[in-house]
Amino acid sequence: MEEIQERLGRVEIANEVIAQVAGAAAVGSYGLIGMAARNVQEGIGELLGWGQLGRGVEVHDSPNGIVVDLHIVVEYGVKISEVAHNVMQQVRYQLEELLGITVAKVNVHVEGVRVSAPPAANGRDVR
Repeated sequence: MEEIQERLGRVEIANEVIAQVAGAAAVGSYGLIGMAARNVQEGIGELLGWGQLGRGVEVHDSPNGIVVDLHIVVEYGVKISEVAHNVMQQVRYQLEELLGITVAKVNVHVEGVRVSAPPAANGRDVR
């Protein structure tokens, strides 16, 4: 839980909220297919739906701010290091700007690579 002290009082932001914001920020990055489950019980490599973005994110407190671990699935054919770097930057920016919290680290764990669906021919679905 992150706490921000204001003149009128304090604001407490739950780790689940931080995880949801981080997950939403990450999925906007080019080359990212989605978030992956973060442990064996949830199914490693399982692609999570849009309503479960926070499940692919772990948030930890540290002396220098929060540490965010993201578990992602990337699109086949993209440069994984570039996707990871973009995710790191986007998540850090969104958390600092939207929530006003200090981010010490953003760690990206690539849990899988998926091939996207083939393009439709002449606007028709090819199956």
